[in-house]
Amino acid sequence: MMEVPLSRYGIIKATLGPVLSLLCRPQMCGMEHIPRTGPVILAGNHVAFLDSLILQLVCHRRVIFIGKGEYVSGKGIKGKLQSWFFSSGGMIPVDRGHVGAASAALMTGCRLLNEGHVFGVFPEGTRSPDGRLYRGRTGIARLALMTGAPIVPFAVTGIEKVQPGGAGLPRPGRVTVRFGVPLEFSRYDGLERDRYILRAITDTVMNEVRRLSGQEYVDVYATKIKSS
Repeated sequence: MMEVPLSRYGIIKATLGPVLSLLCRPQMCGMEHIPRTGPVILAGNHVAFLDSLILQLVCHRRVIFIGKGEYVSGKGIKGKLQSWFFSSGGMIPVDRGHVGAASAALMTGCRLLNEGHVFGVFPEGTRSPDGRLYRGRTGIARLALMTGAPIVPFAVTGIEKVQPGGAGLPRPGRVTVRFGVPLEFSRYDGLERDRYILRAITDTVMNEVRRLSGQEYVDVYATKIKSS
């Protein structure tokens, strides 16, 4: 898979960055916890559509996310513009309706981390339906054990006032992004198939995200709530 040209990423950040800065007035805490070089997994809460864009705006390194394939498969001028925007911003599309979507996302994440990139992950797997923090999927733990990359937890707060309901047109507000200390799990090397270890690692990460965000934690998957 081809990498997104840095020039295109620079254009997006240079044009959209000032707009988001003016709109969201982002504050950063703990930026020093993100290593300057090498593979890093950023794992955090997901309350609004703007979360990934805010994270890319404030980070000193380029952050790559996996996103829905339909973001880059639209038709017509609008579809092409949307495709250019998301691909230029560093999003890797995955067809989440495909039977092998989870495996494809995992393998893509491994490749990016092995190449030394910063990989952004929302362990809940979807936006929170009500602003609370939900149980994390264990793919993030498997990624960490397969690549040796540290996990830096983060939390975006205030975004629920900028983008109420998680979508739609944003409104002016103040957004804060907090980063926690890197979490390292090399003591579990070789245990990436142990579901108890994977769950323990994931719960540790989510507990740190909860501490940074101050959200109420719900020990069920958000997708279950959305489908009920």
